[in-house]
Amino acid sequence: MKLTYRGVSYDYNPPVVETTDGNIGGKYRGLDWRFRNLKKPFVIQPIVKLTYRGVPYNNVGVSQTHPVEQPVTSIQEKARLSIFNQEKETRKRHQNVLNRLSSDIGL
Repeated sequence: MKLTYRGVSYDYNPPVVETTDGNIGGKYRGLDWRFRNLKKPFVIQPIVKLTYRGVPYNNVGVSQTHPVEQPVTSIQEKARLSIFNQEKETRKRHQNVLNRLSSDIGL
């Protein structure tokens, strides 16, 4: 297929996905439909090391060169953090109420 973008012409060949018709289907607004299954699984794109203004990065969301290790947290630690966050949110709400009150009475 011949395409043009900003005056530059190029050939585009869309990828062909081979499928087989499944046996599950039905009718929707008078038309028949069926699920289709892939004959071959998708090919995972390789990780490419790129550089932008001297800063290296990869074409994936998280850098594979420096993986972020998740700390192991116990149930007790999660519960403690949950209670701590609830208390912090409560303090923020109380502070907002006090600020509104002080502005209403002119302090």
